This record gives sequence, C-alpha cells and structure tokens, in this order.
Amino acid sequence: MAASTFDKMIESGEFRFHHLVIGNIDNTQLIRVNVSDMIEEEFCLFHKNIETGDEYVKHLHNSISLSIADRRPLPVVRFADGEYAFYRHSLHCNGLYRQAESVEAIRNAMPIHVEALKTLAEQGKLAPLIFAGNTRKKKNGFLSMLRRSRNDDSAIDFLDFLSCEGISLTGRNYVPFYVIYAYLTSQTFADLINGRNVCIVNSEFNGESCTRWFSAFSSHPEISFAEVPASYVATRWTTIKEAVLGSIPARTDLCLVGAGVGALMACVDIAVRFAIPVIDAGHVLNMMNRREDKSNGARLYTIRKLEKHSC
Repeated sequence: MAASTFDKMIESGEFRFHHLVIGNIDNTQLIRVNVSDMIEEEFCLFHKNIETGDEYVKHLHNSISLSIADRRPLPVVRFADGEYAFYRHSLHCNGLYRQAESVEAIRNAMPIHVEALKTLAEQGKLAPLIFAGNTRKKKNGFLSMLRRSRNDDSAIDFLDFLSCEGISLTGRNYVPFYVIYAYLTSQTFADLINGRNVCIVNSEFNGESCTRWFSAFSSHPEISFAEVPASYVATRWTTIKEAVLGSIPARTDLCLVGAGVGALMACVDIAVRFAIPVIDAGHVLNMMNRREDKSNGARLYTIRKLEKHSC
C-alpha cells in the first residue's frame, strides 16, 4: 500500500507533531469538559523550522504586517471537519451551517475551489486542523464503530487531495489552525489594526459589539461591513462574488471573513482584488458579534489567562 502524503511528510522529518503552547492562552476550562478530544488537538502539526507556538504567532503577525505595508495579497484560510467533508464530496460538510445543497453542487464547485487552493498555497497561508485524532487510518469491523468520531483519517484524505492537485504544505505557506484564533484574539493583532480600515465580510454584523471588542484592547479601527449569505457560499460564490467585492471599501487595509467552506474563495479573491491580508476568522467573528452560540460555545485558543476584554 502506497504511503499517504501525511506519512511522507512525517517520515521525511519536514513536519512533526508538537504541543501548541501560546503565551497567555489557557485552554483549561474547555479541556476540563472535553478531556480526550481537546487534549489531542493541542498537539498539532509543526514544520521543522518552527520550535514554538509563539514563534508561529510571530510568523503570522509579520506576514500580515508586511502585507498591509506593501499592499501585497495574503489570504489566510482555515480547514477542518467541514472542509474535509466537502473535498470528499460528502454532505457531512453541512454541520453548524449549510455549506452545500447536494453532492452534484459540490462537484460543480470543485474547479473554482481547486483554483483558489492553488492561489492560496502560492500567495497565502493554509491553516488546516491536523492532529493525531484525524490522522488515524480507519479500520473496518465492529471495533471501528466504537471509536470516537475524531479518530478518523479526514486530514490524511485532505492532504492526499491537495497532493493530487499539485499542492503541498511547506514551511512558508502552513500555519496551525488554532494559531489563527490565538492571533486574532491577541493584543498584538488589535494594536496592528488600530486606526486602520477593517472590513468584516460575514452574514451578520453587530457594529456596536465589534467596536466594543476592539475598544477593550484600546484599539480603534474604522470598521465596515460587506454581507455574504448565511448559506451555500461554498457552492454559489461565482454568482455572488462581484456583489460582495463591490461592497468592500477601496481603502480597506484588512478583511476578516466568515463564510464557512466558502471562506476559501472569498479570502483569495478579496486578497487578490485589493492586495491586502484577508483572514478566515470564523468563530472569532461570532465572538466579536457576541454570538458564540452560533459556534456552540467557546473554542480552543481563544481564552486568555489575563482577559483584557469582556465582550
């Protein structure tokens, strides 16, 4: 049996699993409730040239800062269960949000997803959730039915899918999934966008709540809003693309996107059109809007030991 892309990445020494520790982040209260699954998620894929979680956060911050300063496209996109199912052509992608109407709709949308993935790998950052629990080979038989849902091979399949399309994770284009959450909820990010023009691209926007969120960090960006549908952005992006891009102010310095599996195309196309960093913020936008209930509660790497905001 041929080795998977994941196996090759590990066996070559290019990547390894390592504990993602980020200063001031405290996952304790979440892990206390969801012990086995969430402890595993703290040990994620690291590139050989990165030693610590804080180094990854600094790397991401430097990339975003340079993108703003140089007006250079930088899409940053996360991938997890929903995306992995989508690229398997499975309607299991429809979890908290409606991502695809049918398997046929997924197949029809696949060419623009692949094109966007290639651009993302060349110009931006891929942030897939890769940990022990989703890099285990599935086994047939009764015992496999007793395994936890997280003990699957979805990340392995995703990496094989990328490889088949000629896309590879590298030290330049990869950051761990949870680094995005940690960075977006940090004082460092709030300081970066203080006084800048930030556009939130999402189906929901509470301007007052978002303003209070940043004010708690003593950060005062100029916030605008571009609306996307709450459903099926992943399969209908070509029909809504120009309307969304046309509602983003030309002076925008950075965009935060919430669009489910469709965040890939939104982030890539906005970044290329406006030559700015565009970050798939997801759950963090729900936090800013005071709608954590839309994410079924808090997420790892968003709670700090010394909270500086109370929104």
